[in-house]
Amino acid sequence: MWSSFGSDACMKEHGLKRGLLNCIAFDDAPFERGRKRNVPLVGVVFASKRLDGVVMGRIRQDGINSTRTIIRLVQDSRFNEHINLIMLDGIAFGGFNVVDAKRLYRELNKPVLVVSRKRPDMAAVKRALLERIPSGEKKWRMISALGQMEPCRRCWVQRVGLGLEEAEAVIDFFTRYGNLPEPLRIAHLIAGAVGTGVSRGRA
Repeated sequence: MWSSFGSDACMKEHGLKRGLLNCIAFDDAPFERGRKRNVPLVGVVFASKRLDGVVMGRIRQDGINSTRTIIRLVQDSRFNEHINLIMLDGIAFGGFNVVDAKRLYRELNKPVLVVSRKRPDMAAVKRALLERIPSGEKKWRMISALGQMEPCRRCWVQRVGLGLEEAEAVIDFFTRYGNLPEPLRIAHLIAGAVGTGVSRGRA
């Protein structure tokens, strides 16, 4: 099922550990705000630069089940024992269904890399959570526990279980088009098609 991980020379060039070439990346589908419905969540599995599988679940808009949904999707998949890195397109899906990245790391024993194309306005995020979102204070604590987002190549990251140099190597290895790693780009495209019938928006 799993192919070779890429040449040793390629790994040495990007400063990558062999295991980090096996990853799963998550993104959510487009949704209509204010409807409080379930939102599709898509995870794509990569072995080196090859797409090897797709998993799908649903999370509640602005809810609290994104973390346990990701844990279930990873643990129940046939890829679980091979996945060595989790990538997230941002720290929240379905609006403000915030992912507890530290819990992911503890329960799955896999490093977590949160990636954003632009640096989020954290003051605005905090204000929205505290003023408009149920359990907003708890969600803000999960976000702030990760610390500030760091510049990493052409994007911004938060990370649990891997160093900044490792994160840079992952970004370098997987980024082929634009600023985002290819697993996140593909997850975005598939999630867009699941949500609206056609991929759309910048990935």
